[in-house]
Amino acid sequence: MGMNAGTSSSDEPEVMIDMNTTPLIDVMLVLLIMLIITIPVQLHAVNLDMPQPNNATPKTEPVVVRIDVDAASVIHWNGKPVGSRAELEAKLAGASAQQPQPELHIRSHAKAKYEATVAVMASAQRLGLNKLGILGSEQFAN
Repeated sequence: MGMNAGTSSSDEPEVMIDMNTTPLIDVMLVLLIMLIITIPVQLHAVNLDMPQPNNATPKTEPVVVRIDVDAASVIHWNGKPVGSRAELEAKLAGASAQQPQPELHIRSHAKAKYEATVAVMASAQRLGLNKLGILGSEQFAN
């Protein structure tokens, strides 16, 4: 039963092999804090000197076609009554061929048949007219 109590033949203490890292960590933290304090505050805005456009094209107003459906379900093209469905199709086909395409503003009377208004919308969609707006829908709120 033996136990090594650290007896050595000399009176000198044994050499400590492990390095004390506490002072190194303290110095690193101080350097980190100094670095954070000295960094300039970053701005989120980027100031750019952009050239001003000198050849800005004037904005052109779109061509608007008003299509009204009155109480008797008669379709009007810009205020003029359309006689038949074939005539409406021909006018819509002419409008779809224009470049740029005109905007269609469809306004339906509250007592007009739903079928007449939907027929105009379906024909416009089938012929490829993309700019379509329904006006006066606030009358149906009640």
